Amino acid sequence: MSSDKKEIREVIFGYGHENVLATHHSTLEFTKDTRLSKKGDCILVVATDKSLTDLSNEFKEALLNSNAKLTIQIEVDNLIEEVHAKGSTHLILNHPAEMVIRKSDHASDRTLAVQADKAAKDISREMVEKLKNPNQKAKITFIVQG
Repeated sequence: MSSDKKEIREVIFGYGHENVLATHHSTLEFTKDTRLSKKGDCILVVATDKSLTDLSNEFKEALLNSNAKLTIQIEVDNLIEEVHAKGSTHLILNHPAEMVIRKSDHASDRTLAVQADKAAKDISREMVEKLKNPNQKAKITFIVQG
């Protein structure tokens, strides 16, 4: 592997919640928050053990590049969902609780990645059903190449 195609991984863990809906059309979110209202229709996983501020500087630096490609693997029991998104020079990556993956190019302090190929509504309904159980653990692996 050449040095210009370095791969950096971050793994986070979190849980489902009875109010997981995953119906949002343009965003997908993971949060450290343990409470979730029905308004949080983009949230898939709560009580994560990391937020944007907890990600390594090496990972963040790699993501702060418009050529960076981010693969997000969500594992729940034996189900795996993969989301592909991009980095951006406009990312801030410093929100203390929330990580938002967006289909658009919008970047705020909550944005992890942009131009995603999936939003909350695109996640398999089988996985979403499992994540309605507050005891359901989820493993999320972020792999950035850039």
